[in-house]
Amino acid sequence: MKTLKVSIVTPDGPVYESNVEMVSTKAQSGELGILPGHIPMVAPLQIGAVRLKNGNNTELVAVSGGFLEVRSEQVTILAQSAEKEESIDIERAKEAKIRAEERIQSNQAEIDHARAELALRRAINRINVYEHRF
Repeated sequence: MKTLKVSIVTPDGPVYESNVEMVSTKAQSGELGILPGHIPMVAPLQIGAVRLKNGNNTELVAVSGGFLEVRSEQVTILAQSAEKEESIDIERAKEAKIRAEERIQSNQAEIDHARAELALRRAINRINVYEHRF
């Protein structure tokens, strides 16, 4: 079966690089499924999981926004942050979720609620990827 070369890169360096049969992720405009031969495109990504399918194997990478670029037989994801499922520190992610929920519920004027909401979404995404819930 034909494959795509996939690279996931953050400001800290490469996180993932491999050939896969299909890439699936959430763009700002909705869910995207990319197979070899997909039309070239660029799309902004939501906080979510990137699913990388190769045969019966599916790998997950948690990304916190960024951009996806599709070129002939190549997909590049430039993410603000990205973690493979096996690299996620689940205890840290759960603690971040609790902190964000406490900030949101505190209703204090000095709390940046938009920032707390983003932190909560990132933590939930990391937990879901770690636990294979997407």
